[in-house]
Amino acid sequence: MPMPADANGNGDIFGGWIMAQVDLAGAVLPMRITKGRIATVAVNEFVFKQPVSIGDLLSFYATVTRIGNTSVTVHVEVYAERNPQDLYVVKVTEAKLTYVAIDMQGQPRKIPKG
Repeated sequence: MPMPADANGNGDIFGGWIMAQVDLAGAVLPMRITKGRIATVAVNEFVFKQPVSIGDLLSFYATVTRIGNTSVTVHVEVYAERNPQDLYVVKVTEAKLTYVAIDMQGQPRKIPKG
């Protein structure tokens, strides 16, 4: 849930804060798949569909769209629960990110099979 410190002067949540949360949520599946360290190598697409407000409860849903030799691409959708008295849910953001498996020296490594 975004807090007042995450908002701009209009009361909308900073896009950079949302991007950071998407990057964190998007990294979970690639970390499991690669069984080790990863790095975000590309933000292929990022679309803000609705503003996010203080008090919105955000949920992040990630789906793997591609597994390569060293990289994993993930599609992330973000939904906001709003107005607890008359609850409704709206998609606020979606993004496509690519993560690369890296070794201890930060160099790309092959993703283990199986």
